[in-house]
Amino acid sequence: MKEPKKSESKSEEPVPEAEEADDTEARSADGKSAVKPSALSGSRGWLLLLAVVVGAGLLFFASGRHLKDVGKVGEAIVKATKKTGKAAIGGPFELIDHNGTLVTDKSYVGKYMLVNFGYTYCPDVCPTSLTKISNALDILGADVDKIVPIFISVDPARDTPEQLKEYATYFHPHLVGLTGTKDQVTAVARAYRVYFAKVENKEPNADPDDYIVDHSALTYLMGQDGIFQQHFGHGTSAEQMAKRIKEIVNP
Repeated sequence: MKEPKKSESKSEEPVPEAEEADDTEARSADGKSAVKPSALSGSRGWLLLLAVVVGAGLLFFASGRHLKDVGKVGEAIVKATKKTGKAAIGGPFELIDHNGTLVTDKSYVGKYMLVNFGYTYCPDVCPTSLTKISNALDILGADVDKIVPIFISVDPARDTPEQLKEYATYFHPHLVGLTGTKDQVTAVARAYRVYFAKVENKEPNADPDDYIVDHSALTYLMGQDGIFQQHFGHGTSAEQMAKRIKEIVNP
């Protein structure tokens, strides 16, 4: 599998903001997160979501941009969540899985979705996250059959279904890789409040396919009805993740 070159880079514009503040993505990037797992439920959800935002503020951006936006974005998410009493994360999507099959959020109704965003050329954060997810699923034992782990690419230009299928073989056998058009990926990223931005290689005569993608480093557990249940920061261990998932899937 082709590895990206290490080079000095500059950032392109990120995924466009929503037209209204209430529909703005939570921005973070490839990096280490200090966010710790916490339950989100009922009318207390917006308070606990604030903890996610505060944790996101501790992340850094590979491109060194957009740090000033974290606080504003966090306020927008909390505001949206307070209106409904539910976490403003998740929603409908239409993508292509690693077998080339069209899937939607409805394809996974009845299963808990463990959703992670990244890309196959990611040098460190994505492999680390997916390894932790795979280990957590192994710890779950019989409960693993209640979960569908999903890896959504934020690099649709390079992450074809074939590329994702090969990449998935390095992790848990249940892992589903999803990709789509740029518009489809942007839509699902917005629904999950995921930030991503292409960072071009600015070296002279650089290969146009030699770039990195800044992106959020959180994993989301969605309920059997598609409703947000829990987030896991990049620093969450496989044991912590498995313990919390067991609590949720066995109420």
